[in-house]
Amino acid sequence: MMTDGRNVKSDKNLATDGHERSKDFLTEDEMKHLLLAAKKGRHGPRDHLILLMMYRHGLRVSEAISLKRSDINLAQSRLWVKRLKNGLSVEQPIDGEELRAIKRYLSSRTDMLPWLFISERQQALTRQSINYMIKTAAKRTSLTNVHPHMLRHSCGYYLANKGYELRLIQDYLGHRDPKHTVHYTRISSIRFEGIWD
Repeated sequence: MMTDGRNVKSDKNLATDGHERSKDFLTEDEMKHLLLAAKKGRHGPRDHLILLMMYRHGLRVSEAISLKRSDINLAQSRLWVKRLKNGLSVEQPIDGEELRAIKRYLSSRTDMLPWLFISERQQALTRQSINYMIKTAAKRTSLTNVHPHMLRHSCGYYLANKGYELRLIQDYLGHRDPKHTVHYTRISSIRFEGIWD
C-alpha cells in the first residue's frame, strides 16, 4: 500500500471489520467438559463451583473473587451480583444444581470468613489463582487457549443462542451500553435457524 510516496504495510486489524474476532467463548458442551475437569482437582468442589458461577452469572474474575457469603440468599436461591467496571448490579436466581454445589461447598467450610471462595491459607482467592484453576482444568480436556473472561462470554452466547432478547442479556451481564451486548446476538446461530426450510 502506498501512502505519500512511502511503502506502508497494511495493518490486518485496520483492514478487518472492527466487529470481527476469533471465537472467544465455549459452547455448552465445551463448558460441561471444563466443569467436569474442574471437579477432578485437589479442591474440586470449590473449583467447580467457581467456574460454574462465573459461567452461569457471567462473572468477571474480579467479581467472582469479591463474592461474599452475604451475597447469597440460600433460602430464596438468589445471588446478589455486584458488577464492577461501572456495570449494573442485579439479583439473579440460582438454579438447583448450582444451589446444591454451593451448599456442598459451604458445608465443608469451618471458618467464619466473609468471602465465598477462599484459598488453603484462609484468604480470598486472587486473580492468579483463578487463572491457574481455569488453565489446569482446560489442560485436563482438549480445550486450548481458555482464559477466565471466556466464561463471561460463554454466558452471553448461551443466552443469545437460547433466543433471549438483547435487553435481557444486557441487564443480566450488567452492561450499561447495549453495544457491549450486541456482539452476542449478532453472531448467535439461532438467528439463522430455518433459513433453508
